[in-house]
Amino acid sequence: MKSSRQEKILEIIASRDVETQSQLIDELLACGVKSTQATLSRDIKELRLVKELTSAGKYRYVAASREELTDFDLRLKKIFRESVTSYATAQNILVIKTMPGLAPAACAALDGMEIDGLVGTLAGDDTAFIAMKNIEAAENFEREVEKLL
Repeated sequence: MKSSRQEKILEIIASRDVETQSQLIDELLACGVKSTQATLSRDIKELRLVKELTSAGKYRYVAASREELTDFDLRLKKIFRESVTSYATAQNILVIKTMPGLAPAACAALDGMEIDGLVGTLAGDDTAFIAMKNIEAAENFEREVEKLL
C-alpha cells in the first residue's frame, strides 16, 4: 500500500504542478488513494521531494535529482560521524552518546537515512536513543554505526 501510494505520488507530480500537500491529498483521492496529511508528509520526506520554482512564479513538488540525494546522504553521514563519541546496544535500543548539544543533529541525520528496522529516535542533549524493530535489527545497525565512524 505504501509503495503503491508513493508511486502514485511520483506519477502525479510528474504529470502536473502540485503546490501544496492539501492539493496532493486531493489529487491522490481523485485517483482512489486515501491519505492523511501526516502520512503524506512522511511520504514527501521519504521520497525526498523538494519544491521547485516554476516559470509561472509558483512552486511545485518535484523529485530531487540523484546528485542532490547523494550529496544529502554524504552530509548526513558527516554530521553523524562528527557528533558521535560512543554507542552501545541494549536489546533493541541503540544508545548513542554525542558531544554536548549534538544528539538532536545525530538523530536528525539518522532520521534522514533509509535504515532498515528503524522505528524512531529520541534525542536529549548528548544522548540519543535509537529504537529498532528487534534485537537483530539493532545488532545490524550497530555494525553500520561502527562502519560510519
